[in-house]
Amino acid sequence: MNNVLIDTNIYSLSMKGDPKVTGALRKIDRIGFSTISIGELFSGFKGGHREPQNREELNIFLDSPRVVLHPIDEGTAKFYAAILHNLRKAGTPIPTNDIWIAAVAFQHGYQIFSNDRHFSLVSGMIHFTSTG
Repeated sequence: MNNVLIDTNIYSLSMKGDPKVTGALRKIDRIGFSTISIGELFSGFKGGHREPQNREELNIFLDSPRVVLHPIDEGTAKFYAAILHNLRKAGTPIPTNDIWIAAVAFQHGYQIFSNDRHFSLVSGMIHFTSTG
């Protein structure tokens, strides 16, 4: 696996030490991460009692030379619009944040690593989970 964008749930599982997830992450040359996932994590951190520690762990992860953080820009928005249009036509909606994450993956040529199987509804998306 060369270029993989990880979903928020994969980051969370890796921080909990899930052996399948951590094993898979070790094999990835370039780990993409979206600012959408950062927002999801910050939201979760606010609801917990370990916000400072969680932010520090996230900063350490983001500082890894294998991790590339991708912001949302106009190019991402074009991919988002196309994905959303196709999902609506097919009658297969998925959560909005995951459409943005899929848009980042398409924009930068990543496969997606997520435990959300609904990424398979995104036409042309290469997606895999920690469960197979």
